[in-house]
Amino acid sequence: MNDDKFLPKLSQNLLDILNDEEYYDVTIEVGNDPYIKIFRAHMVILHYRSTYLRRILSTNKKKNDGTLVHIKLSNILPEIFQIILRYIYSGRISLEEYDTSDIINVLFAASEFGLQELIVDIQSFLVETKADWMESNFNLIYQTSFENDSFLELQKFCTDLTSKEPDKIFKSPNFSSIPENLLVSLIQSDYLQMSEIQVWEHVLKWGLSQSPELPSDTTNFSKEDFKTLKNNVRQCIPFIRFHNLSSEEFSDKVLPYRKILPKDLLYEDLLKYFMNPNKKSKPRMITKEIDIDSKIITIQHAELISKWIDRLEIKDEIKNSYKFQLLFRGSRDGFTPKTFHEICDNQFRTITIIKVKYSNEILGGYNPIAWESNEFDEEESFGTTKDSFIFSFKNSDDIESYILSRVINEEFATYNHISFGPSFGFGDLDLCGDTGRCNCNGIDYEKQIRESSGKFSVEEYEITSSREIYCELNNVLWEYDMWSAKSLRANIISKGGRRLSDSDGIRVMFDTAPKRTILLRDVKKEHESGTSSSKDIGEKYGDGLNEFLHDCHDYTMKWIAIRQ
Repeated sequence: MNDDKFLPKLSQNLLDILNDEEYYDVTIEVGNDPYIKIFRAHMVILHYRSTYLRRILSTNKKKNDGTLVHIKLSNILPEIFQIILRYIYSGRISLEEYDTSDIINVLFAASEFGLQELIVDIQSFLVETKADWMESNFNLIYQTSFENDSFLELQKFCTDLTSKEPDKIFKSPNFSSIPENLLVSLIQSDYLQMSEIQVWEHVLKWGLSQSPELPSDTTNFSKEDFKTLKNNVRQCIPFIRFHNLSSEEFSDKVLPYRKILPKDLLYEDLLKYFMNPNKKSKPRMITKEIDIDSKIITIQHAELISKWIDRLEIKDEIKNSYKFQLLFRGSRDGFTPKTFHEICDNQFRTITIIKVKYSNEILGGYNPIAWESNEFDEEESFGTTKDSFIFSFKNSDDIESYILSRVINEEFATYNHISFGPSFGFGDLDLCGDTGRCNCNGIDYEKQIRESSGKFSVEEYEITSSREIYCELNNVLWEYDMWSAKSLRANIISKGGRRLSDSDGIRVMFDTAPKRTILLRDVKKEHESGTSSSKDIGEKYGDGLNEFLHDCHDYTMKWIAIRQ
C-alpha cells in the first residue's frame, strides 16, 4: 500500500480547518497602516509548524477568561503571510502561480518563520526556472542571499555567475545601480573571470555613472572633476590588481586617470613597477585557461581536480591548463548504463562528477584510460592504470571539504561492465544499473570517500573529458621579434583564438608536423633551463620560428599541449 496516498486528503482537511470560523483561538494582525489584515488561526498548529511563531506565542499565553490570543506581525505584507499561512496548514504551495517578486518575498518570510524545507524548495525553484529574472535583478539576489546563511543555493548561483559569466553582471543595463559595497565584493574575488584591464574599465564606468555631470572625455576634466571621480571609486581602488596589467595597458588606460590614484603610495609604486623590465605579474587565482561546462561543479572545483591530475600540491600553481569538455549528462542523455557506454566508451582522460541526491555532496573519479563494454554479452573487465583517483566534496560550497583517494590496486583501477555506469575499483565508486543507485564501499583505492558505506541515490552525474589546452613559451617569441609576435597574435585572433597580451606570453595554437613539435619543445626546454636569454634563443631558433610563424596561416588553429 502507498503510505502517502492519504496525504492530499489530510492536507485539504487542514486547509478546511484554517477556513473554519468556529474553532480558531488566535488572531494575527498583519501589516502596517493603512494596509492591515486580521487572520484567524489555531495555536497548536502554529506552535508545532513554526519556531518563530512558537516563540511569539510563548509570550502571549491564553488567558483563563476566554479572551483570544492576539499577536501582531508588522514586518510582513498580508498577501505574503496568507501564502505562508496556507503552507503552514496544508504543507503545499504552487510557486508557479505567483510573480517572481512575490516568490522572493515568500522566501524571506519562510526564513523568518523558520520553515527550512520551504526555503530549500523555493531556492531550487528559483535557480531552475527563474535564472533570467535573478540575473536581471542580481543586485537584490546577491545582497539578500549573503545576508542569510540559509540561502546557500542562491549564494552558489551568485558565485557561479560571477565566476563563469561576469559579463551578465558588468555589462547589464543595471550595472550603474550596483551599490558600492557589492562592487567591491565582486572585484576583490579571486574567482572573478575577467582580465584586470576589464575590471579597471568597469570600475571607471561605474564611478563615472555615479556622477552623470562629469564630462565623457577626461581631457576636459577639471581638478574638481577628478576629485569627484576619485571619491566615487575610492573604496574600489585597493582591490584592483594593477600589477597584472601590461605596460601598454597601464600607459593607455590608467595613466590618463593618474589623478584619482593615491599618489604617495599606489601611483609611485606602479610607476617603478612598470619601469622594471623584469616585472612579473601575479594573476587572479583562477584564470580562463580552466574551462568547464557543468551543473555540478564550479571552476574552483575544476582547478583542484586539475592539480590532482598533475599530482600537484594544493598551494602549487597550475602547470597545465585544461578544458573540461562535457561528454555526458544524466538529465540530458539518460541515466542508463547503455547510454553511458554508447557515448563514453573509448573516451580517454575522463572525469566522472556525481551529485548525491538530497544532499550538498559531490563525488567523482578520474579515469585516464578508455571506458569499455561488450555490446553482445555481459563480460566484465577491469582497467589498469596507476593514475586514476576518486574524490568527494562533503559540501559543494566548501572547496576544502574534499577527500582525495588514489588507486592502490592498479590492475583494478576501473570496472567495465555493460550493466554498470562509470565505476572505479571493485565497489570503491559504482553507478549501478538503471536505478540511479550508487555504491561507495571498496578496497582498491587508498581510503573511503564517504562517511557512510551504504547505497545512495544520484540526482545528476556528468562525464567530462580533460584536455590540456595550451603551452606557454613566456615571452620568447615576443622578445625575439616584436613584429613576429604581433603578427602571430593577429593570425590567432583572426582564426577565432582569444586575444593575448604581451605579458602573458604567446600561447601557441596549432596541430602540425612532428618537426615543429620538436622545435617548440627544444625552445621551451632551453628557456626553462635558464642558461640562455630569450634573445639568444630567438637568434638560435630564428629560422625555425619564422617557418613556424608562416605555417600558422596554413593550419587550423588548435590548442596543443607540450607536456606528454
